[in-house]
Amino acid sequence: MNKFKLTLSLFLIGFLGLAQETQLTLKEAIDYALQNKSDAVKARLEVENSKYQIQEVRANALPQINIVGDITNNPLLQKMAVPEEFGGGMMAFGKEWQSTATASLSQQLFNQAVFTGLKAAKTTREFYKINAQLTEEQVIEKVANSYYEVYKTKSQLKTLDKTIENTTRVRDVIANLYNTGLAKKIDLDRTTVSLNNIKSNRQQLVNALVLQENALKYLIGMDINTSISFPENTFEVSKTAFVDNYSDTSVRTEIQLLEKQGELLALNKKAIRAQGYPSLSLEANFGYLGVGDQFPWFSKPIDGTYWTGFSSVGLKLVVPVFNGGSVRAKTRQAQIDIEKLEADKKDTQLAMDLAMHNAETQINNSMITLNTQKENVNLAKEVLSDIENNYKNGLASLTDLLDAETSYADAQNSYTNALLDYKLAEIQLIKAQGELKKLIQE
Repeated sequence: MNKFKLTLSLFLIGFLGLAQETQLTLKEAIDYALQNKSDAVKARLEVENSKYQIQEVRANALPQINIVGDITNNPLLQKMAVPEEFGGGMMAFGKEWQSTATASLSQQLFNQAVFTGLKAAKTTREFYKINAQLTEEQVIEKVANSYYEVYKTKSQLKTLDKTIENTTRVRDVIANLYNTGLAKKIDLDRTTVSLNNIKSNRQQLVNALVLQENALKYLIGMDINTSISFPENTFEVSKTAFVDNYSDTSVRTEIQLLEKQGELLALNKKAIRAQGYPSLSLEANFGYLGVGDQFPWFSKPIDGTYWTGFSSVGLKLVVPVFNGGSVRAKTRQAQIDIEKLEADKKDTQLAMDLAMHNAETQINNSMITLNTQKENVNLAKEVLSDIENNYKNGLASLTDLLDAETSYADAQNSYTNALLDYKLAEIQLIKAQGELKKLIQE
């Protein structure tokens, strides 16, 4: 029995540990996504990988040293004609075995393509850093939108719970009146039907909430089985409303990324041109050559094997003279890419300006709508309270009461939707200002 109790206690402790909820603020959800979502992780890995790309390009400007060893067997030596003054006829030259061991060094002294490639590699690292920043901003935007969608559904669920509570209270009042003969059975039945419909709508919202929470967990890279909760103050209006001042969109990460891409295309054009420039390199070799009638390794002159050293040092100059015009054609293609990017940059700048103006307009309109819906909620609540009193005193019909309850619930849902529209417009405005990372600092 004691073992059973101990086992049951451990099971309950483990179950309670699994059932603990993880409370997520917007900042915590974004931080979690930036650390765990694959897009953000891969963007950081691209930045790290660019360091190795620089090392790869830099290696082309450093000395290249190679050691090569080989051994050759010549079972049939080639014969050559001997002049008549030396006896004439054919004579074999060389030895059956030959082996060489050579160390070679090559150092680029001037190669414009290599030097330009090094600059391009460093610029590529900067490009990946900006791209990682853009990826983080995209993750922040997606997480914030999904987070507020979940919170909207939770708010609507609370509204339905209040509506169910109110309708249940009204039904109980009608049931008491019916039992005392002061109300009709049809009124009680209509109220019960209305309550059942509200409960059915609530179940649909619960199902939608589960799907939205799972989508949010996937979006931030969290285990689907993790239970999450939200703080009460998430859905509040901030001080961002009624923005009239224009912000400079040139600081947007999208523009910075295009500018850095333009630098890469310019360097690519220089690298292509460099293919037509002369190159100068230092070449050096040092090695040993062994020949003999038997396997030369570990053999001595007494065995018929002879070893000799050799070396060479020189400069190698390569001057491209004619390549069929391929360099010129590639250079013009590179220039076309630069001009296309400039067109993309202008179009993106226009899109950024449009997004800024639209975001400012949308958030101001959303605030006006939000205030209107808030007043509607207060009015609908007063109307419901008055009609409830009138119904109890026989001055209002059940239809009026049910309509007032529906209007109150609709007003609350409209306010929740207006609040969501405001928060989504707020995200778009912060994005247009290039300050999405402020959401992490809140």
